[in-house]
Amino acid sequence: MQDLAGVACIEETSTPLLLIDTAGCGLSEMEVADEQSKGNTGEVDIVDLHIKALTEAGVKAKDIAVIAPYNLQVDLLRQKLSAKHPELEIKSVDGFQGREKEAVVLSLVRSNRKGEVGFLAEDRRINVAVTRARRHIAVVCDTQTVQNHGFLKSLIDHMTAFGEVRTAFEYIQDIVPQNYTRDHKDAKTASSSTSTSTKHKVKDQPSSKAKPGQKKSAGSSSKENAAGSEKQTKSSTSAEQEQSKGRRAEIREQVERFMKDLNQSELQFPSSFNSHDRLLVHEIAEELGLIHESKGEGSERCITVSRPPVSKPAKEEARAATEEEEETIPDSKSEPSSQPPLDLKSLHLERMKREQKKREENAQQKKQQNNIHPAQGHSSKKAKGKNQTKAGACDIAAASAPDDDFDTLISSVMKADSVCSFVKCKASVLTLGQLCLFCNRQYCLSHHIPEVHGCGDKAKSHARMRISKEGVLYAGSGKKDKSMDHNKKAYLQRKLDSKLKDMASQRKPKNKEKDG
Repeated sequence: MQDLAGVACIEETSTPLLLIDTAGCGLSEMEVADEQSKGNTGEVDIVDLHIKALTEAGVKAKDIAVIAPYNLQVDLLRQKLSAKHPELEIKSVDGFQGREKEAVVLSLVRSNRKGEVGFLAEDRRINVAVTRARRHIAVVCDTQTVQNHGFLKSLIDHMTAFGEVRTAFEYIQDIVPQNYTRDHKDAKTASSSTSTSTKHKVKDQPSSKAKPGQKKSAGSSSKENAAGSEKQTKSSTSAEQEQSKGRRAEIREQVERFMKDLNQSELQFPSSFNSHDRLLVHEIAEELGLIHESKGEGSERCITVSRPPVSKPAKEEARAATEEEEETIPDSKSEPSSQPPLDLKSLHLERMKREQKKREENAQQKKQQNNIHPAQGHSSKKAKGKNQTKAGACDIAAASAPDDDFDTLISSVMKADSVCSFVKCKASVLTLGQLCLFCNRQYCLSHHIPEVHGCGDKAKSHARMRISKEGVLYAGSGKKDKSMDHNKKAYLQRKLDSKLKDMASQRKPKNKEKDG
């Protein structure tokens, strides 16, 4: 697109094929109960950022089109982008047939754990959407979901082979990663078994000799072409894997050299790195426990790697370790090059081990003290009174001495279960009580709310998890309001009244004249 007038040369305008992958980023699709359409707010944000980069580079909004296969996604895109870019054309796949634009951004929407693609499986629609661009096309999708369909998988393989691939982490910084539980091994084994079965069938078939003047079947030539293309794709994928492994090893060597050189405080990689190289740098730095930050935008985007901040005790330990090494090795001053560099990570791990040993020793001492004076320890716990919950039935059983009577132990447990678990509350929960889902204790109706008895943080995190999974925010208690709309109710009431009037007018009067 840089050959257009007034368009700057950046990564977005110089790449004709761009795939923005949202797999594992937690940007799942949203579902509306009353509608069959789908939407994805995470992909809307990514499209917004990509359109912003194109327009800032000089591409006019009237030369860009945003296409989505679902009407709900089209509505979300219009709410987000129409005010910022009035000339931007946002339409569905069916509504954009027969049109062309210089740049097209396609949002495939579907992102779920089941791998369902819906009517994205219709090859003609996706073919129409992809072929509408003249100079630049960007596809935003979840490859783990979309790859379950053969045609879409071929599209993604083509874009990864001949275009540029980016992750959603490069666009949105505060994404919560999501681990997919779906496994593609079964699909791969099924495909391999089908391919082997077809090969066996071809081998087992008797080779019928062609008669003179009879042409070869087109099926055999197509099979040969398919086999050749499979070999080419396998060789290309193996070459790409070897190339990525070599590139990973090179970047890892640079990072390890930086870790050994204590005089160097920061390692900055050049801005010529592509998105794949930047992803490798992030992964390697995360494995080695280093700080990695990306700075700049567009062609000036680069990654810096630095060491984590070291606390004062760790520095003192490092100095003590160096002094011990100088004492044990007398010739260290004469041969400084033979001494290995100081590894701060190993020192930190040793320090953590020592602290863990101290904690274990303190815990053993506390256990011994509790065994000697169990009653005193139990009374001191009651005296503190900091926790908002009482000792439950299990705590009473654990704190009781081994020589206590079994009947008294059972009675104490039953008493603890029959009273509200809130501190200083003696209300009975045998008839009216509420079980907390987070701490699994019984509370009276005055203290059963999680925010009252101390489970507020757990309740908030549970609510956030539910909203992120379902994608729907319900008012009130978190359950969907199933009450009918007032306008719909009034319309149905009017319809019923009119129907009753018609039936009353059609009803025949009864014959009152009956001879007795």
